[in-house]
Amino acid sequence: MKLTKTLLATTALTVTAGAVVAEDMAMEMTLVSWGGSYQASQDKAYVQPYLAANPGLKVTWDESSGEAVAKLRAMDETGNVTWDLVDVVASDSMRLCDEGLAVELDADTDLAAAPDGTPASEDFGDLLVSDCFAPQIVYSTTFGYRTDMVGDNAPTDICAIFDMDAYPGKRALQKRPIDNMEWALYCDGVEKSAIYDTLGTPEGVDKALAKLDTIKDQVVWWTAGAETPQLLADGEVVMGSTFNGRLFSAIAEQNQPIGMLWDMQSFDLDGWIVPANLPADRKARVMDFLKFATDTQRLADQAKYISYGPARKSSAPLVGKHAELGIEMAPHMPTDPANASNVHIYDYEWWADNRDDLDAKFQAWLAK
Repeated sequence: MKLTKTLLATTALTVTAGAVVAEDMAMEMTLVSWGGSYQASQDKAYVQPYLAANPGLKVTWDESSGEAVAKLRAMDETGNVTWDLVDVVASDSMRLCDEGLAVELDADTDLAAAPDGTPASEDFGDLLVSDCFAPQIVYSTTFGYRTDMVGDNAPTDICAIFDMDAYPGKRALQKRPIDNMEWALYCDGVEKSAIYDTLGTPEGVDKALAKLDTIKDQVVWWTAGAETPQLLADGEVVMGSTFNGRLFSAIAEQNQPIGMLWDMQSFDLDGWIVPANLPADRKARVMDFLKFATDTQRLADQAKYISYGPARKSSAPLVGKHAELGIEMAPHMPTDPANASNVHIYDYEWWADNRDDLDAKFQAWLAK
């Protein structure tokens, strides 16, 4: 897994500025992301500076990244691609690339070099996991819990999610097999190094689903990253999985009574893909924005608003304090040594090969 080498629906939000720019570039652009605090960090770090430099451009956000593969397949079938740039996880970028639904990129041509001249291919390094993928962040899926609902017994082990005696109450889990299947096998005694070999067998799938069966009737299933922080804030769940940056926002920005469980946090990558078959003027606009939005400064700027690690090596030294709270961001990153003593390295290549099959089995299990 390449990541180990480097580590450590639609919303109405529209932004407009005023005048005319190059005639060969479209004056409207639809960006697709995940909503919430993550999308807000992208808007502050990438979009607003780009709009300031490109008067007259209109940018519309769509929050459908969780359905990106299915929707891009449908758009391709109808010949009507309405999205211009799409934020996806690494494994989805591989599937879209393999199916010809995303444009292949030349990192050293399409992405900006580092300030010292280091080519983008070297600056991003092993995080360029797909020919169609422009990485933005390293993030993790991990757990938050209500501090007032666990009292003096704050969970420190991922397997607390299966311990209904010590932690009674509802749990929130993402409505997909990814991460849930791995955590289930791990908490059923499978060594981390054997998780994907085990999950690659019918018996391993059954084993994972059987473990999830033990808490199934206590699970609230979520599809959007903002849901778990809200469920925790409302006291509807005692613990729940979500993206570490969403929990950071709830804890540091909103002062919610929420704690972080970093054990077996699942590392992953997020980045942009350009849909295939865009008209020339829309593609020209997107490629211009893509080079701007993934440069060294822009990725460092995003880390000032949310606790995700920038994907470029040259960006890391530029990450300092939160732009609004004034707190140091490094201790809140998933890659900080204090948070990364026992991590799960999500195998995006394995999931790219097996996702459709496991999705079908998982959805069938949910329906029982």
